[in-house]
Amino acid sequence: MVKDQQKVGWSKIELASRVAQDLEDGWFVNLGIGIPTLVADVIPEGREIILHSENGLLGLGPKPEPGQEDMDLVNAGKEPITLKPGGSFFSQSDSFAMIRGGHLDAAVLGAFQVSIEGDLASWKVPNDPLGRVGGAMDLTVGAKRIFLCMQHTSKGNPKIVEECTYPLTAPRCVDRIYTDLAVIYVTEEGLVVHELAPGVTFEYLQERTAAPLNIHATGLAQGDTVQQ
Repeated sequence: MVKDQQKVGWSKIELASRVAQDLEDGWFVNLGIGIPTLVADVIPEGREIILHSENGLLGLGPKPEPGQEDMDLVNAGKEPITLKPGGSFFSQSDSFAMIRGGHLDAAVLGAFQVSIEGDLASWKVPNDPLGRVGGAMDLTVGAKRIFLCMQHTSKGNPKIVEECTYPLTAPRCVDRIYTDLAVIYVTEEGLVVHELAPGVTFEYLQERTAAPLNIHATGLAQGDTVQQ
């Protein structure tokens, strides 16, 4: 376990913004529960990203202003949202048909653990008798790309590991990992660091990662700090 002495890296909203930068114009994108829902608030201006929620919504907008919430209009995490012009409502069965039919360009999800091979564990932790599957098992096999958006550690424990010890949501499904410390690509050669958050060095990142990281493909050198 590693305890941080000072705060470095991206805040949650900055992390969501970093993910939003990589969503391409015209994509249909599902946002998972937790930090991923913040992406709806930071879509780059002028870019059309059609956001999907598995409870039966397409065309999600940012959170409503305080006092403007309508609790009949919520995302899969039961958080109040807005709907953009042209947005639509439909049954949950239709929503999952979109997912299972391969119509989503990407899903942005959270995670308890992710392995060096891109295995994802996101639905159950030890001592939890039931777990919370939600739509993640469908999304990980139905969406064309899986981007994780999460804190790099949980209570000081690394969430990026060589092998998941929690029950898997799906094997070898993750394409990219966005954390408060870095952007990491899952490749055939292993985990490749694509970008470091402000104030983060490679040594700092590796110390908080329970799997080897590759720095060669990115041109980063040990001790480098990538500034925004």
